[in-house]
Amino acid sequence: MARQGLAAEFLQVPVVTRAYTAACVLTTAAVQLELLSPFQLYFNPHLVFRKLQVWRLVTNFLFFGPLGFSFFFNMLFVFRYCRMLEEGSFRGRTADFVFMFLFGGILMTLLGFLGSLFFLGQALTAMLVYVWSRRSPQMRVNFFGLLTFQAPFLPWALMGFSMLLGNSILVDLLGIAVGHIYYFLEDVFPNQPGGKRLLLTPSFL
Repeated sequence: MARQGLAAEFLQVPVVTRAYTAACVLTTAAVQLELLSPFQLYFNPHLVFRKLQVWRLVTNFLFFGPLGFSFFFNMLFVFRYCRMLEEGSFRGRTADFVFMFLFGGILMTLLGFLGSLFFLGQALTAMLVYVWSRRSPQMRVNFFGLLTFQAPFLPWALMGFSMLLGNSILVDLLGIAVGHIYYFLEDVFPNQPGGKRLLLTPSFL
């Protein structure tokens, strides 16, 4: 009964959040069980374009490291803020939400190539948190019961905590930068005099 209840609860989660979270958990479990190696997942332009290992364009966003506190910390933020975006400002706009993932993923891949970054899941998490925080500026956030502040400070608190865990802040900065570009093009520029919406979701989505 408990298993059925958990499955039913999971099926209530919006489709994009459900799919991405499940893909991250399954990828990490496969690595933990030694069915996959991180060397098969990381972003490597040479292997992508010369060896046609195109799956690396996706799998580098799905692996958050071995099971441990850092993994569960990232999964908590992925699930929470991806879901809040999908149920909030993207409610009834699944195609637009998928397009945000595609836009962010492509831009992060290009910039990550310049910065020699191999796994970009944490950057995608930072982007999701940044976009949510800018769209919820009056929301008060309790950060693990230690600090309470307004939502726009959350990405920076997340980056500081990530640094305490020994992670590179370059990945978080990349996610924040891409999140800001998306937020500006989608929410700010269209409302400026002479501005217009530049990020148009492709019809095939």
